[in-house]
Amino acid sequence: MSLFIAPPLKSSDRILAVDDSPDNLFLIEAILAEEGYEVVCKSDGSSALASINADPPDLVLLDVMMPGIDGYEVTRRIRTNPHLPFIPILLITAHDHSSVVEGLDAGADDFIRKPVEVDELLARVRSLLRLKHSIDQQMAMSRQREDFVSRLTHDLRTPLVAADRMLHLVLQGALGEISPTIEDAITSMINSNQNLLQMVNTLLEVYRYEAGRKTLTFSSFDLGKIIQEVIQELTPLAQEKELTLKFNPISNCLTDSPIIMGDPLEIRRVVTNLVGNAIKFTDMGAIEIRLDRKKIFLDTQDQPTDGVILEVEDSGVGMSPEDQAIIFERFRQGNNKRAGSGLGLHLVSRIVEAHRGTIHVQSKISQGSLFTVCLPVNPE
Repeated sequence: MSLFIAPPLKSSDRILAVDDSPDNLFLIEAILAEEGYEVVCKSDGSSALASINADPPDLVLLDVMMPGIDGYEVTRRIRTNPHLPFIPILLITAHDHSSVVEGLDAGADDFIRKPVEVDELLARVRSLLRLKHSIDQQMAMSRQREDFVSRLTHDLRTPLVAADRMLHLVLQGALGEISPTIEDAITSMINSNQNLLQMVNTLLEVYRYEAGRKTLTFSSFDLGKIIQEVIQELTPLAQEKELTLKFNPISNCLTDSPIIMGDPLEIRRVVTNLVGNAIKFTDMGAIEIRLDRKKIFLDTQDQPTDGVILEVEDSGVGMSPEDQAIIFERFRQGNNKRAGSGLGLHLVSRIVEAHRGTIHVQSKISQGSLFTVCLPVNPE
């Protein structure tokens, strides 16, 4: 009887090894290839980064000390590249504890010391590849979930819009005269249906931004004019609650309203949401909208740039520090009983971010809230 021994399964994982020593590269490649891994070798940081950008590997084995771009800088550039998937980085170092700390702070996931021991190297490689596979699976599931929600919300709009039109026809008497009681019931149904439609539209917009499928149409527009139009639209809601709605352009915005580059429809959505929320959460007093032009600092720049600052301040119920910390997160609507779906402010933050701006909130319980939006005049 003959005994058949199956060969080890070959791995489909591709590993990039980076070291300026040909001997070290030869040793690493031999160890990993024996285990069935596909190994790509590079002798410097520049060629490694080019290879990663062209065809991201599943794991990077990176020597710390190299001429030119060292391992720390390669690590930082990988971690700050938004177009790359998650790639585990295993640093190989012959130095002391401080170099390990610097490497981990730069974004590396693990380290191994020279001279490399075969068993330890393989164990760390297997561990990091398991992490890579786990994260990839989670991201794939997240993309599938987001695609499902996007398709679902898109499909929900059709019957909601149809129902809205039909209810309005009934209310207008197109299907015959209706009694006051039925009219009140249909009016209530229309309001509920429109609230649901607005929620579905907001959810659809959120997922378009998060999936990278949102297309912005940038043009020059008058931000002050948009604010005035939104105030005019929302004034009836404020009057119903006997609230004062004030627009105060500051200094150089009094006679020369700022013209900025952006998507006017999306910026209108930001203003409408912030002012609408202020009305919703204020029972007495006033909502003040301020607009100013001044130099602002962006997160990606060390020098100030021309910008505009939009402030929406109310005298409403306010928020706790805990709510302020999560208010811009998706589905995190705070603890107030009037809170909605938790999507509106998240969408606002995504729109502001797409315009390279920032948004912040300051608030105290029972003393109102102040939302501050900073936008560059030209986000390009």
